[in-house]
Amino acid sequence: MKSLLVLLATVVAISAVSAQELKLPSLSPTQTVSQDFSTSKIEITYSRPSARGRAVFGDLVPYGQAWRTGANAATKITFGEDVEIAGTTVKAGTYSLASIPGATEWEIIINKNTGSWPGKLFDAKDDVLRTKVRPQVSPSKTETFTITIENITYSTCTIDIRWENTHVSIPVKANNEKRLSENIERAINNPTIPYYQAASYYYETNQNLDAALKYATVAAEKNATAYWIQMLRARIAAKAGNKDVARTAANTVISMVKGTPAEAEYTKYANDVLNSVK
Repeated sequence: MKSLLVLLATVVAISAVSAQELKLPSLSPTQTVSQDFSTSKIEITYSRPSARGRAVFGDLVPYGQAWRTGANAATKITFGEDVEIAGTTVKAGTYSLASIPGATEWEIIINKNTGSWPGKLFDAKDDVLRTKVRPQVSPSKTETFTITIENITYSTCTIDIRWENTHVSIPVKANNEKRLSENIERAINNPTIPYYQAASYYYETNQNLDAALKYATVAAEKNATAYWIQMLRARIAAKAGNKDVARTAANTVISMVKGTPAEAEYTKYANDVLNSVK
């Protein structure tokens, strides 16, 4: 009897371990999208169902009803810094990303409640934001539900939702210009001075072009073989209307890259600048 009890206990223990180790494929696997944006990042964790021959919007996902914008648990979105969506400030933190799909209009919901579905996920008192966007018809079909972060600039991006032939895009803005300019000016006074990075940021955002040209000039002087810095200097000067400096810097680039692997690419860039300041 004792041996039988020991054997039964062993079988139970083995079964328990096997059950814990058993992992089967999911029809709606979880994905986390992590994207550097502005001076922090945006992370989205969601489950990805596939159409599998089913009609999706208006059928599998009914129009006019709140949807967790994915499968299984609530879709979670984390902003690493304060952002602006549809004129509303969303503070840094983690929220649920939900929606109410429609044939011609979607309502996007960002809610403080990140608990399990369905729960109180769509309690309006916990809303941080509700905004309406128009869905677009995509020429190509997306079989598996997909959320991506796209169209990234220094201060803007979009959160894009695709499934079947529907594409919804949510514009996001980081109001970071004043903060970043202050950070740049503080950094310029530090031992390791980011002249090139500061010049590039001001050029791309069309701010402080006089400072940008000064910083690019200093960066070029500190690294006399860096043709890409001279190229930035030429572009900044052209944008600022300083044609003489733009021509000089562009011609310097052409001379620097001659006979190098970068010759074709940077000669074209330099000639573009020269043509723009004729």
